[in-house]
Amino acid sequence: MEELLYNFVEIKYLEQDINLEIYDALVFTSKNAIKAIDSIDESWKKIPSYVIAPQTAKIVKSLGGILTYVGKSHHGNEFAQEITDELDGKKVLYVRGAKIVSSLVDILNDSGVDCDSFIAYETVCKKYEKEITLPKNSIIIFSSPSTIECFFKNVKWDESFQAVSIGQTTAQYFPDYVTPHIAESTSLISCVQKAQELS
Repeated sequence: MEELLYNFVEIKYLEQDINLEIYDALVFTSKNAIKAIDSIDESWKKIPSYVIAPQTAKIVKSLGGILTYVGKSHHGNEFAQEITDELDGKKVLYVRGAKIVSSLVDILNDSGVDCDSFIAYETVCKKYEKEITLPKNSIIIFSSPSTIECFFKNVKWDESFQAVSIGQTTAQYFPDYVTPHIAESTSLISCVQKAQELS
């Protein structure tokens, strides 16, 4: 299987101040959020981190943070329900991107957890000068709703293409004429395994 790598999104960290001292716990559903907060204020490493998946956990560990909980379901809303008891009575900060697809903050606050959200980065579409033409029967991996949006700004879909989605939530953002295959777990490794199965 020949691999063509195109990056249709760029991550832009937002420069801003945040007082992390008032928080008892941090919640992350994205590795980009961890890297972004690390570029803003390294004191996050002293606060217990609750993360959605093993891949996110690796980033917390590699940067020297306090890994306290790793999600089991790997999906935003279910993850929020998992951690409500763990976070009961705590002041919590959800560090996130500008666009999110889950109701994590609402779920936590409705469950009695005092949760704020902080936008640490945004995803912007990369625009290529020429429309990209991919080979027939290409298998394309989509890791977020933003990658779907940005892909379709640069590439015309061909009916021979197959899409692999990192999860059910992302899958909801495809145009009606695309039916994606869902990866077994919400990781890029799982997406690549699914793509290999289809090739």
